[in-house]
Amino acid sequence: MVQIIDGKAISDEIKAELKNEIEELRQRGITPKLTTILVGDDPASASYVRMKGKACDRLGMLSDNIPLPESTSQSELLAQIEKLAHDPAVHGILVQLPLPKHINETIILNAIPPEKDVDGFHPINKGRLAAGEDTFVPCTPAGIQEMLVRSGHNPEGKHIVIVGRSQIVGMPLAQLLMHKKKGANATVTVCHTGTRDMGFFTRQADIIVAAMGRPETITGEMVRPGCVVIDVGSNRIDDPECEKGYRFVGDVHFESVSKKAAAISPVPGGVGPMTITMLMKNTVKAAGASHSG
Repeated sequence: MVQIIDGKAISDEIKAELKNEIEELRQRGITPKLTTILVGDDPASASYVRMKGKACDRLGMLSDNIPLPESTSQSELLAQIEKLAHDPAVHGILVQLPLPKHINETIILNAIPPEKDVDGFHPINKGRLAAGEDTFVPCTPAGIQEMLVRSGHNPEGKHIVIVGRSQIVGMPLAQLLMHKKKGANATVTVCHTGTRDMGFFTRQADIIVAAMGRPETITGEMVRPGCVVIDVGSNRIDDPECEKGYRFVGDVHFESVSKKAAAISPVPGGVGPMTITMLMKNTVKAAGASHSG
């Protein structure tokens, strides 16, 4: 029977560890604080921000959200980031994406100080990741690595095929898993929309990470028996049989792949809970580093 890699259970395990770290920091007079900035009123973005705030509350961390209107100018947003950058009580700054079209996301993300960039998107942190140095690893890749190690599927020595090359998941995950370190040291192949005969590569994989944002693209015929599959996707598809008229599916066709895989992460309940937990972990790390020495 296929092993279901339960992201919620693993995230709960990490949160229990974080509570101890947070308590140690509090005894030193430090309470980790995450500040989010939400521009506009996109319902999905607002929901994500609320989830992050609740996660902070449950761990005994501080959180704050700065809501800004859709009409906020780029210079106004930069001024808000600058203010937070100089606030010693704020350890992590997160600008919720996507931003309105009149704001350049790259300029905004680059304005967040690397030491408060708990999303791991600043070029300096990207460079440190590529060089194998200690840094803030983007939350979803960090969560995937934890899921694999803690579920008994250590990437070391394995052939991992990542389907997707985004700057948020695919690219940083490939760098992370290629490092000559514990929990990594894997042989990594990256497939994408330009890959010919994707199944040729996925059928060679010990571990597949599906992160292309296309519903149920990885099917049973594309995986070899006994492989491990991590599904990063979360795609809303119409389903008249559901009460809401829709449901969420991953990038993996769960029914057919689960019949051949040794282990698979579900959607929902897989990678999703891990992403927010790793954001909490990065914020705790930022708080400790800001008061070290």
